[in-house]
Amino acid sequence: MTSRLAKLQTIWQSAPYAFAFIGAMVIFAITLIANQGSGAGQIVSAALAFGSFYALVGIGQMFVITSGPGNIDLSVPANIALSGAVAMSIMGGSDAMIPLGLLAALGCGAAIGCVNYALISVLRIPPIIATLSSSFVVQSLAIVYGRGLRITPPPFLAEIATGRVAGIPILSVLVIALAGVMALVLHRSVYGRFLKAIGQNMNAASLAGIRVGLVRFGTYVLCAVFAALCGVLLAAFSGGASLNMGEEYLLASIAVVVIGGTSVAGGFSNVSGIWGAALFLYLLVTMMNTLGVGTGLRQILTGLIIVAVITLAGSRRGVRE
Repeated sequence: MTSRLAKLQTIWQSAPYAFAFIGAMVIFAITLIANQGSGAGQIVSAALAFGSFYALVGIGQMFVITSGPGNIDLSVPANIALSGAVAMSIMGGSDAMIPLGLLAALGCGAAIGCVNYALISVLRIPPIIATLSSSFVVQSLAIVYGRGLRITPPPFLAEIATGRVAGIPILSVLVIALAGVMALVLHRSVYGRFLKAIGQNMNAASLAGIRVGLVRFGTYVLCAVFAALCGVLLAAFSGGASLNMGEEYLLASIAVVVIGGTSVAGGFSNVSGIWGAALFLYLLVTMMNTLGVGTGLRQILTGLIIVAVITLAGSRRGVRE
């Protein structure tokens, strides 16, 4: 048993993202068998569409987790709800107002990120407590601002969120491209190198001249902006903003990061695995729905999978993109 675990850890170290994609393919095969081989195209198309939202919040969360142990943003669901409501309200169903509404939503997300880091840096509150506390305030603002709000999204934005070309969701193509850009930022930019150095050893990074506070501040803002973007697109996808539309993304934003191969200890990240984990999570839900598994058991299984992945990761010290 020990030798088998050691072999799995070796594979994980060389290609941590592979397990997410392999798991997604296995679950996809089981789902097809349960459906007697029908609906493969629809399942793949739906997985790409819904996986785009998991990937968006996952990429932002990945940057925060990379900054070191204990760093996490629990304000993501509330951020999604408030940003989606702000965007839909300002856009008012008009294509001409899309830029202004998008800018307002992203600005809202950036403000949330600033508040989160202020609580962490100025008041010295642990990130988990700080972001959880701010999420209550943000959710309250979303309730006050968005209660009873159900504005139809602008036609162009709705087409981007729900449209397909040759059966492939437009949204998934855009998010894949964005993931590629963020992979370059993480692995090729000065910011990305500084972030990984901070995650590996914050004190050493500070002694090396890296402005730790500034990098961490930018990271929390970046995560919040990604959550806000997800809120805008999710509202467009679902036909309008709702107060509970971000609820499932708290666990999902963490799960896709861990399952995708990013070290929870910080310092080592993997953008490629985010998409594999996003597809894995959606296909897992699809499979369990097909097999008649309830929501409670689905949450338990997701939690067990995260624990298993962390155990498998072991003492990993390096990740390749």
